[in-house]
Amino acid sequence: MSHTIRPIAEAEWQSFADVLSEGFGWTPHPDQLARFKAVTEFDRTLAAFDGDTIAGVTSVFSLTMTVPGGQLPVAGVTAVSVLPSHRRRGVLSALMRRQLADVRERGESVAALYASEAAIYGRYGYGGAAAQLSFRVGTRGTDFVADAPRDPSLRLRVVRPAEARGDYERLFASVAPLRPGRYLRSKGVWDSVLADEEPDHEGAGQLRSMVAEDDRGVRGYALFRIKASWDDDGLPDGELRLKELEAADPAAYALLWRSLLDRDLVSRVEAGGRPVDDPVLALLADPRRLRAGWSDELWVRLVEVDRALTSRSYSAPVDVVIDVEDEVCPWNARRWRLTADPAGAECKPVDDEPDVSLPVSALGSAYLGDGLLATRLDAGLLREHSPGAVRALATAMSWHPKPWAGLVF
Repeated sequence: MSHTIRPIAEAEWQSFADVLSEGFGWTPHPDQLARFKAVTEFDRTLAAFDGDTIAGVTSVFSLTMTVPGGQLPVAGVTAVSVLPSHRRRGVLSALMRRQLADVRERGESVAALYASEAAIYGRYGYGGAAAQLSFRVGTRGTDFVADAPRDPSLRLRVVRPAEARGDYERLFASVAPLRPGRYLRSKGVWDSVLADEEPDHEGAGQLRSMVAEDDRGVRGYALFRIKASWDDDGLPDGELRLKELEAADPAAYALLWRSLLDRDLVSRVEAGGRPVDDPVLALLADPRRLRAGWSDELWVRLVEVDRALTSRSYSAPVDVVIDVEDEVCPWNARRWRLTADPAGAECKPVDDEPDVSLPVSALGSAYLGDGLLATRLDAGLLREHSPGAVRALATAMSWHPKPWAGLVF
């Protein structure tokens, strides 16, 4: 079916939000909805209209995101939903195609999103580019290894989150450029991170914070909530729910984690999403005390292959001709010669025989440094025409630390 697609006016906001509520089964508190509206870029919203009815929606945040070797303007795709009454009518496909064309027109070569359902976005050229671990740590027996970093100049301080916002913002701005996937936060994003009204408590009480600092200032912070509880024998059985932990150096990081694991009346720490290479995995003397669940996190789409590939750094030399398959963005569907090393990269169209043939989603999955190109080859999802080409490409695109955005947008 054909639908009119256009950005919404601010007066249409409630109808836009109603589609999200219906699609996600989301019943936001008015304060939460107001915060979402405050960060919405109305000129980057899109709605598909069936007559006067908004049948589907999507939006974009204009992000500055860390990629291997630097930072890049990235289209942060969000608020994607279709009314249940309009499923399987081409609404989502029309919205996605229009959105990618708009992103290209604005000069952004990369788009990224969090997927509510992982099976959806590969159809539109997105690849799973980052993963996360969810931690559950019983606090008993969580000693650190003997050589865990320590700094006697560091001290802990309990702070009210709202009163230390400037410290959080400065610290986060210093660490965000170090890991691919992290993105700079606007005022509105910080408002949401530090929101502490009753609807934000989720049954776990007020937002709390600990900072690690020395005489020069804050070197790390943790944001968390505590769900107080006692078992049937009257023993403390509290749960600490970690919301965020950021540190500028290993000693501050270790001290903050130690403060969480040693918290009185807490028997376990839950962390809903942490990087797959989180250093706490190495700090614990008995790593079996930490139980982890894996899930996908950030998905990435190369909107313009050549510009995207030349806008990041590489870990090793590579010279490979890539035959890119891309039905949604046909300007990418051709052969590209990528010549790169740690000093720079060039990507140009060629007619040479390819070394590798792959869907654009595979490049998206590898873009931030954690792509499973060799695994995709073993699964028969790539075609290697020159032996060793996939390994060379995967090695060049790999990066440390592993990518992780850390906050749903």
